Amino acid sequence: MNKDLLKTVIAEQEYYFEQAKGSMRREFPDTLCQSSQIVIISGIRRCGKSTLLQQIRARLTEKDYYLNFDDERLVNFKVEDFQVLTEVFHELFGEQKTYYFDEIQNIDQWERFIRRLHDMGNKVYVTGSNARMLSRELGTHLTGRYLSVELYPFSYKEFILFKNPGLVTQNSSETKVKAEYLSLFHSYLRNGGFPGFIKTNDELVLKTLFENILYRDIMVRNNITNEKEIKLLVSYLAGNFARLSTNSELAEIIGVKNPTTVKKYIGFLADSYLVFQTSKYDYSLSKQILNPKKSYFIDNGMVTRVGFSFSDNSGHLLENLIFIELLRRGKEVYYHHKNNECDFAIAVGKSVVSAIQVCYAFSAEKTKKREINGLLDALNTYNLQSGLIITDDTEDELVVEDKNIKIIPAWKWLLED
Repeated sequence: MNKDLLKTVIAEQEYYFEQAKGSMRREFPDTLCQSSQIVIISGIRRCGKSTLLQQIRARLTEKDYYLNFDDERLVNFKVEDFQVLTEVFHELFGEQKTYYFDEIQNIDQWERFIRRLHDMGNKVYVTGSNARMLSRELGTHLTGRYLSVELYPFSYKEFILFKNPGLVTQNSSETKVKAEYLSLFHSYLRNGGFPGFIKTNDELVLKTLFENILYRDIMVRNNITNEKEIKLLVSYLAGNFARLSTNSELAEIIGVKNPTTVKKYIGFLADSYLVFQTSKYDYSLSKQILNPKKSYFIDNGMVTRVGFSFSDNSGHLLENLIFIELLRRGKEVYYHHKNNECDFAIAVGKSVVSAIQVCYAFSAEKTKKREINGLLDALNTYNLQSGLIITDDTEDELVVEDKNIKIIPAWKWLLED
């Protein structure tokens, strides 16, 4: 790499630092800055990773060694060019021990250089838009040397802090305050939490973002040549999210002969953080693999604009939202189905520790019976004493068959720590 080009890029990219000063603060644990380990921040494109990285830079004394590799001028950057980059940093800013790299997964074998920096006593922060970087690359070269943080689009709490920050200091039991919480929740349910879209309300932002993820993070990165197949798969999953499917069924729908191809495609979608799948909980790992899976999307705002639905899908949107929030909270999530279905079984190790049912409109007696029976089936199966039903705006507590069932509005549950 040409040193003069690198110096130009470094200088021009300082606008990221200036932009982040006016952005809403993302929460991150102090241990990220206090630990000597490498910090890996991963998540879907445009969810706020760069903003978080800039906010970390602003907190620290050494903040100059920064480069964003998602820049067309760096398309020919190779692993050997890291040495040139280090020399440029020293020439521009003198000696420092803290490095910041955005979208580093674009550089093949980046982890070798990061390991060398760390072994020499430097502190390194990196971001990336591919989940595989947390398994394949890091597992091979950086085991025991890093802390990982997965970042998602705005949570409901962050959404409120952006839209109406004074609301969180008010009493949520007051009628007007509760009405505002519910109104913002309905907006969040439909529009999701991608910062760029929330700020502008411009649907082109989501459309462009989706296309960048599909073409750059999925197709180009994985050398997919059959555009039609992957687009059909994403379109179908977006129109049928929070529903069960098998790879064989999906293969027939998108017109491929081998279900293994679908499995591979879904792996690529998961690596980009666009689509997640959850399995039926089973003590047998082989049965978990063979059973149908549910697919969820990273963000409600995106999935409602990518998929085609001709019916009210509030129930599935709520389920999708709750699933993503559970991931944001670091939960290991399955679905339950024995005699009846329960939306979420939360596991710790080899044990299910809680069960959650999601029901948008919890009013009709037939609906109540179905949802309670599904939750009871899970509670009895895993020997749990209490369970949770998350609704749009119903709140209650029940005792059914000696089991305690808490019914809570989604907006209130989302605000819990």
